[in-house]
Amino acid sequence: MTASPRSRRRVLVGVSAVAALSLGVGVAAGSRITSPEDAAAKTAPPKASQITVPVELKALASKVVGRGDTSFDGAVNIRVETSGLTTPAVVTGKVPTVGSTLKEGKALLEITGRPVIGLAGVLPMYRTLSPGSKGPDVLQLEQTLDRLGFDPGTVDSKYDLDTANAVEQLYEAAGYDAPEPDERLTQAVDGAKKNVDQVKNALRQAQRALRQAKAMPGKKDFSVEQGAVSDAQSNLDDAETALADARFKAGTPLPVSEVVFVKSLPRRVDDVKVERGGTVNGVVMSASGASLVVTLKVDAQTHERLKAGMTASLDLGDGTIVAATVRRITRNADQYDVVVAPKSLTPHQLDLLRDANVRVTIPIKSTNGKVLAVPVAALSAGPDGSSRVEVLRNGKVELIPVTVGLSADGYAQVTPAGDAKLVQGDQVVVGR
Repeated sequence: MTASPRSRRRVLVGVSAVAALSLGVGVAAGSRITSPEDAAAKTAPPKASQITVPVELKALASKVVGRGDTSFDGAVNIRVETSGLTTPAVVTGKVPTVGSTLKEGKALLEITGRPVIGLAGVLPMYRTLSPGSKGPDVLQLEQTLDRLGFDPGTVDSKYDLDTANAVEQLYEAAGYDAPEPDERLTQAVDGAKKNVDQVKNALRQAQRALRQAKAMPGKKDFSVEQGAVSDAQSNLDDAETALADARFKAGTPLPVSEVVFVKSLPRRVDDVKVERGGTVNGVVMSASGASLVVTLKVDAQTHERLKAGMTASLDLGDGTIVAATVRRITRNADQYDVVVAPKSLTPHQLDLLRDANVRVTIPIKSTNGKVLAVPVAALSAGPDGSSRVEVLRNGKVELIPVTVGLSADGYAQVTPAGDAKLVQGDQVVVGR
């Protein structure tokens, strides 16, 4: 049977389609076949090239940044020396509350109805002071009285009547009666007054006898009567000297149990160890400085870059930056405590800082405006130990000697040495 023209055309189209498909598969397969040489060329690492960054013109600032804990400065335990009391040391009033402020020249506590006045000083109160006392504790007292405006006379190490008068003024300003001298001393004053009165009477009698002798007709020798007057006058001088001495000794004292010296005031009460009606036994309260500080710890290398008086700043965490100052640096084992004090705080800022951990920044040094700067990684040392950078120019690397200045935040200030040229935008090599 002979095929029709339409059937022949269908067969021809089918054969053509199969041929085209086979050709495509062959081309695709051929494209995936590579020689070992071509495969090695494609998988080999690329040729080494330099990693460069541009030289920048920027201001540099070196700084110490860390986190510190806040606290109230310088906590101390306050003790009252009660050994001089003749009665039990019962707390009768003025018990402070935690968070209250202890002020200089004011009563911190009342014991047996008498005040315990707080004063600023480094020597503790270890004895009762009174006219005639001498020593460094007297000098500290007079310096304190003078600073507070109570005139102690000549500021020295001798407790005299001027000192006693200044102590009276201190008590008056605190709202209390001044301490009374020992009863034996006041009795000695009374006895000395009576003796003066008796001696004055004896002198008057001797003077009367002398006048009578001189009035007697014919009497020319008055040596006996004159001698009696002289003796009476001498006795009166001695009696008046004794009275002055008794009065001096009976001047206003400063009992050991009525004053506490603390290194600095005012201070904030952190803890109270006594209560009204209780008996004092050792520490009565602990107090810290009224000013809040932040303490951060640094290593020995960082410590060498810091010193007291440097400016600092505190980040309160809410976008507020508070100006501060490095107050002191103390060693603590193998670290150093850097104490930073804010210059001023609002009540809100004080609340934010209380018992917080904050970011502290202490600027160390800065450039005077913008300078040429490169990453520290771009610096290398030459054979003679000098510094240099590699600059990529026109595909070639040039070694440019430089003088290195301030380093900060991973950058270093550089100045081209000699006739070398280095400008902003030059590409320096930092790696390969």
